[in-house]
Amino acid sequence: MHRFFVSPPSISDSLWSLSEEDSRHALKVLRLKCGDQVEAFSDDGRFLAEISSIQENRILVRVLSPLSVTEPSLKITLFQGLPKSDKMDWIVQKAVELGVTRIVPVRMSRCVVRLDEKDTARKVERWQKIAREACKQSGRCTVPEITLPVSVSDLCKEVADLSLCVVPWEGCASGGPLAVFRNHPSLSSLGIVIGPEGGISSEEMALFREAACVPITLGKRILRTETAGLSAVSAFMALYGEMEE
Repeated sequence: MHRFFVSPPSISDSLWSLSEEDSRHALKVLRLKCGDQVEAFSDDGRFLAEISSIQENRILVRVLSPLSVTEPSLKITLFQGLPKSDKMDWIVQKAVELGVTRIVPVRMSRCVVRLDEKDTARKVERWQKIAREACKQSGRCTVPEITLPVSVSDLCKEVADLSLCVVPWEGCASGGPLAVFRNHPSLSSLGIVIGPEGGISSEEMALFREAACVPITLGKRILRTETAGLSAVSAFMALYGEMEE
């Protein structure tokens, strides 16, 4: 079934308007027509809906019934050190599919990428669009927020609002996701800090420790930045039961 995002629900409680872009795609590409059923989702959840009318190339859908919630109970914030080239596109897409709640790009000392104000706005807009499409594809209810890049010091302030924040780091010899789960079996929110290609410096690691972030290992192998975050998210989602029906 085709999925469409509605933000915010409009017209009335039961009659929603698709965006101009989604309406055009539904009409010109998917060839949908009045009476066809679709899935509409917003921050309020997922709903079975029916195309009610088409007004000046804008589709109106009528909500029929709610669908099951697909958002995880564990709210994960991925703090991702800015990687090179288009790796962030991949990270955003896959992290959203896996269920993260929020993605925060981080400017770290070993980041090769240096974005100016114009580049930053353009990149974040692109990442948010990728997140939206990944949300539709994976059947999620809520589009995760992609924030503007932050500094390490700003990151350290943000983790105070989380139940726990972990830092996969090659300098940590023991204690991985399973150890975290055993010590914290009922987390409601979790931060995961991932370094860029050059890794996390010892100075940055000291700041993370001061902010009560917990260094962990992801095993004996060194993972690339685009692999490490997704591996950590997958591990924690599985351990906390988010990959069960």
